[in-house]
Amino acid sequence: MFGLLKKTEEKTTEANRVAVDAPTLAPDLVRPDLLTVEQAKAMPLDQMTKLFNAHLNPGQYHFMKLLGFHKVKIESAEGMFYTDQNGRRILDFFGGFGSLAFGHNHPRILAARQKFQQENRHEIAMAFLSQYAAALAHNLAAIAPGDLDMVFLGSSGSEAMEAAIKVAERYQGPKRAKVLYAQNAFHGKTKGVLSITDSTLYQSEFTLVEDVKKVPFGDLEAIREALESDPEIGIVCLETIQGGGGIIEAPTEFWQGLRALCDQKGVLWVADEVQSGTGRSGRFFAFEHHGVIPDVTALAKSLGGGKTAMAAMIARREIYMKAYGKPSTALIHGPATFGGIGEACITAIEGLNIMYDEKLMENAAEVGAYLKAELERLMAKYPKLIKDVRGRGFMMGLEFQDFSRTMPAAVKPMLSLMDEKLKGSLSGFIGSSLLRDHDVLVAFTEYNRNVVRLQPPLIASRENVDQFITALDAVLGGGVVKIVTDFIKSQRG
Repeated sequence: MFGLLKKTEEKTTEANRVAVDAPTLAPDLVRPDLLTVEQAKAMPLDQMTKLFNAHLNPGQYHFMKLLGFHKVKIESAEGMFYTDQNGRRILDFFGGFGSLAFGHNHPRILAARQKFQQENRHEIAMAFLSQYAAALAHNLAAIAPGDLDMVFLGSSGSEAMEAAIKVAERYQGPKRAKVLYAQNAFHGKTKGVLSITDSTLYQSEFTLVEDVKKVPFGDLEAIREALESDPEIGIVCLETIQGGGGIIEAPTEFWQGLRALCDQKGVLWVADEVQSGTGRSGRFFAFEHHGVIPDVTALAKSLGGGKTAMAAMIARREIYMKAYGKPSTALIHGPATFGGIGEACITAIEGLNIMYDEKLMENAAEVGAYLKAELERLMAKYPKLIKDVRGRGFMMGLEFQDFSRTMPAAVKPMLSLMDEKLKGSLSGFIGSSLLRDHDVLVAFTEYNRNVVRLQPPLIASRENVDQFITALDAVLGGGVVKIVTDFIKSQRG
């Protein structure tokens, strides 16, 4: 009978076992041991640790344990603060690598998402037009300067940057598809943009795109020489502010020279604003500080309002239309299933309105300048510990000296031989102490491990800055010996 056929099997010798093809009737499905949402919420630290090591990333746990971050279970988050399992409020100067422009759980974003859910509005709009995707694209085009008008919506910075490189390559054609990128660049971990991410760690032994060329960041003459010597280079891709490189900027004359050079050579400039965009620098796009406009740009991180994954590529209309403007080419890089999903779009729409209503860019510029001035004051106070302060708005880098420079003169020569291996030790010890003893969270950078990365939410106040500076002053005031011994004691505990 249809639906009741069972799988049969011929009895054969072990050397000649043959299964007879036949439809099968599935046995009763056994429910696996699934955890519920409430069980996940109530999960104790020891079980979290066990499951993380069993199913996620045991190697990463090693570093979390080294810094003492493994002892923290976050129960809730609001505004500038996390709250852990002990009711401790942790000041967030990490900001999810720049993903939390609006702070944690901004009430207007929560309200917009709740209303969206209560009204059972549609999420996936692949077959139909989406009013939410259309509205978000309009808002981004309205914010973006010049003729940056055409928007592709995605979920991650890597996806947005892949779209940016692809639209530029489609415009330039296969004879000018080579991409020029910068030393210490970070553009993502998917295989295309991984090829222009300057990290032997992340690139590992993956087979990458070969049509790329690297130059020093901010070196206009190196770019000029590369373009003149290699006519296949049709795309220059640069972060406006290098994040993973240690919060590195180039001066205005570089960006204006780059724009002129690209126009002269017929090269497209792709500006990676995944971290530096969405108001973090005190302007919506960091390139706006320099009075220039790229041909293509990309956003992510804070575009999702801290509640969803949202990213966007924005291209000049001329470029987009040549690449994908015909019915025959429209779907070469068409929308992804979750690109422009309804609730993610309304989250981004609400976030963009909040940014202007609450003057968050102005706050980032003003309070960010105060943060920088306070960091420079500490650098003058502790020159043997702090090497440099750089960045703008709420995208700051605090670089510490190599370990040997912090030690007494008698041991400096010996320790200097170990500086490369010890890179990141001092910044790690300080970051660990800030969390352990002062309830402050900071981040680090991929390439220059001596740099602490500060990317707090754009809602940060002077009082928040004062709390952070007071904590950092207390840590540095103990001196390097105390910083190291306190860290060793924490490991024993």
